[in-house]
Amino acid sequence: MTTDYVAYHRHLEERLGQLGQELPGPLTGFARLHKKSVEDGALSRKTKELMALAISVAVRCEGCIAYHTHDAIAAGASRQELLETIGVAIMMGGGPAAMYAAHALDAIEQFMPAAVPEAGE
Repeated sequence: MTTDYVAYHRHLEERLGQLGQELPGPLTGFARLHKKSVEDGALSRKTKELMALAISVAVRCEGCIAYHTHDAIAAGASRQELLETIGVAIMMGGGPAAMYAAHALDAIEQFMPAAVPEAGE
């Protein structure tokens, strides 16, 4: 069974938006933490999103995979950068991370459909 990560991301955006309205304190605080954490600084936003994707795979958070794949691509990450990020996640997370790496590959291909390699490549 393959998760539709584009729809999943959209669903999470809606649900987190509703939580933010009903529970503004913690969600506003977390949103600010997220925004400030991924701002360009000594590391680029793209690099930080790739780091977050690697951690998402290593800790086995499917929702995080949806978010950080989407956001890394939005920040300009290439397919190869995303794949190498997954490689680091597998190294750090072992077998369980390898299973979630398959989820990340699904997410990459759904958010970047033009980057799916052709047969024989």
